[in-house]
Parts: sequence; structure tokens; C-alpha cells
Amino acid sequence: MLCYLVSMARLILFNKPYGVLSQFTGGGPGETLADFVAVKGVYPAGRLDKDSEGLLLLTDDGTLQAQISSPKYNKEKTYLVQVEGEPDEAALAQLRKGITLKDGPTRPARATLIAPPDLWPREPPVRFRKSVPDHWIELSITEGRNRQVRRMTAAVGLPTLRLVRWRVADWTLAGIAPGEWREVRAGMGATRR
Repeated sequence: MLCYLVSMARLILFNKPYGVLSQFTGGGPGETLADFVAVKGVYPAGRLDKDSEGLLLLTDDGTLQAQISSPKYNKEKTYLVQVEGEPDEAALAQLRKGITLKDGPTRPARATLIAPPDLWPREPPVRFRKSVPDHWIELSITEGRNRQVRRMTAAVGLPTLRLVRWRVADWTLAGIAPGEWREVRAGMGATRR
């Protein structure tokens, strides 16, 4: 009889606050992952800009890291995007078709106008202008280029004011407050921190 020892990959779901870098070193106090996640040997699977918030996955498994972050695996990422202006059907259709950016065309996205989501307050708050309306879009993409969502919304005349990644593949932010994380192990339940 053969026995196999299977190593379980660690996977951490972290709600990255605004102003935090997607790295463990190189920032000031309160600006890196080390200030929030005291787990050795895990690394980000993908990135979120310093001025973006939401779900950042960390793992100790290089294969899993590549499967999450590489566009060739088509892992869908869903963002809640507060934009300046009023999205019309033409702008949403452009996002759904794909946008040509300076680094080439994007893949088609799923784009839907949504009611303002029930999110935590952002510090600092998003600037408010009485003369310019803002709206929320749920945008799902299968790539992850540098500042891609911001560049896509800007290309259709809707600058991004706030960007929150809510979901990556089957993992979501549900129940995880900013600065908190949850570890998930394959075949086991989740633990909260």
C-alpha cells in the first residue's frame, strides 16, 4: 500500500486598507503587509495599488500564486468601483466589449451599474463635489494589468474615485473588515484573525 504525504498550501484572504502597499517591506509605519499579517513565508498573489482597497490573497505556494495572478488561468476578479460621472449604456457596453489601452486591448469585462454598496468608510474620505455626480459599477475582469480598472473607466470618461476588489475567483471579502485577514486551508474550515 502506498501512502502520499500531501502538503496543504496556506491561503490568506486579507482586506487591504487604503494606503497600504501590497508588499511586506519598503513602506513607513502602517503602510506594509507586515503591519497587518504576522505570518511568515506567505507572499501576495497579485497586487493592489496603494490607493486601492479590498481582497488581497497571500499564499506560501508558488504554483497557487501563479494560478491566482496569471491571466492565463482566467481567474475572475470583481471590483466595486465608484466613478465620477454618470455611466450610460454606451460606456458600460465599451467596458463589456474591452477597451484599447496604451499597452493593448483588454479582454471583455462584465460591467453593471449598481446601487452604492454597504462598505466601510474610507480614510481619507473620497472627495465630494456637488456639481459632479458619482455612481458605482461592479466590474469583473480576468486580467490584472497595472492600474487596469482605473485606466478602463478613465477611457470611457468615468474617472475612478474609489476602487475595492471584492472577489477573486471563489474567494470574497464577506465578513472581513479592513486590516483583518482569514486563513483558509484546503479541506479545512477557515480561521479568523
